[in-house]
Amino acid sequence: MSGEVPGVLPLAGMRVVELSSFVAVPLGGMTLAQLGADVIRVDQIGGGPDIDRRPLAPSGRSLYWAGLNKGKRSVTADLRSAEGRGLVADLVAASGVVLTNAPPRDGLTYEALRERRPDLIHVRLQGRRDGGNAVDYTVNAALGFPYVTGPSDQGTPVNHALPAWDVACGLYLAVGLLAAERHRLRTGEGQRIRVALQDVALATAGNLGYLTEAQLGGVRPRLGNALYGDFGRDFATADGRVMVVALTVRHWRDLVDATGFGEVTAALERALGADFRGAGDRYAYRETLAGVLAPWFASRTCAEVEEALKGTSVLWSRYRDFTEVAAGLDAEPLMGELDQPGIGPHLAPGSPLRLGEAPAPPALAPELGQHTGEVLRDVLSLPPEEADALRARRIAGEP
Repeated sequence: MSGEVPGVLPLAGMRVVELSSFVAVPLGGMTLAQLGADVIRVDQIGGGPDIDRRPLAPSGRSLYWAGLNKGKRSVTADLRSAEGRGLVADLVAASGVVLTNAPPRDGLTYEALRERRPDLIHVRLQGRRDGGNAVDYTVNAALGFPYVTGPSDQGTPVNHALPAWDVACGLYLAVGLLAAERHRLRTGEGQRIRVALQDVALATAGNLGYLTEAQLGGVRPRLGNALYGDFGRDFATADGRVMVVALTVRHWRDLVDATGFGEVTAALERALGADFRGAGDRYAYRETLAGVLAPWFASRTCAEVEEALKGTSVLWSRYRDFTEVAAGLDAEPLMGELDQPGIGPHLAPGSPLRLGEAPAPPALAPELGQHTGEVLRDVLSLPPEEADALRARRIAGEP
């Protein structure tokens, strides 16, 4: 697609009811909302378990919640009452698509909702395939990754800070939902999709060869910041630290030429009987090569490293913390300014999916329960006085 972002986004006309908390399902719903779907997040009155999750704004508002719910509509209902659950079931019946990781409740199970809407698309995230509970951090521990993360001399497991399986799961959920929608458009049939967090992590470990390697007797070493299987590692500079990676012959040649170590590495190849054009030898002799290159980086600032590597194919980056990254967000086309109630003006990301050339700006996250009245009116066709009565009785909407 070329040209400007179309006035009608690809998923315009799709309505999704999201019953969720935490990362994966809210991310899946936000991904759909950024593509034009009307995503209605339903929470318990007062908010779900992630309503105040850190990080927090100075006001106490959750930056996490606001960040994962941009562009959605928010409805709240008393999910503990049969009447509140019935109202949500009505909303599902009118919408036809559910995205959830909420525990099944009477009247809101797949079976009960399908009776109301036979062509229902129901996408559910589970912790484990058997229905057991799990979160990103426990799944990561169960799959072996903490034993290849961290310094090479580390004896205990090291967890990473990024909830990678939640992120991957959120995108799998969105893809699965869209596949089910396409199936319904072709056949008229609904679909029940279940995605287990542990299955996503297991599949990824298998697809990347980690598990096959172990089955064949291999033991993956813990390498700290070094790259497994090729030459890549961090180097100290005169004023910071950089990560440098060479994955191809061209990358390696350009790195050697830029640093002026062509004759030295050629001599090493002769002495060691190695060929550094191949990834295997670059990896096998990574410490020797790093020892040659380290003084070059140590004697230069990050700016001087940048100048020397400019125009080459070498993969590299300076290490930055979040404060440094935040200071440069004005230059990032992905970011747009939001004035989020309770948080204030700040730069937030739009969708990384680029439709045409014009960037898609970020949308505000809803206030909790903000759209309850309009959804009851526009989707369920309830008269205003009935919606007001539901609010007064604390069945729907913030009091």
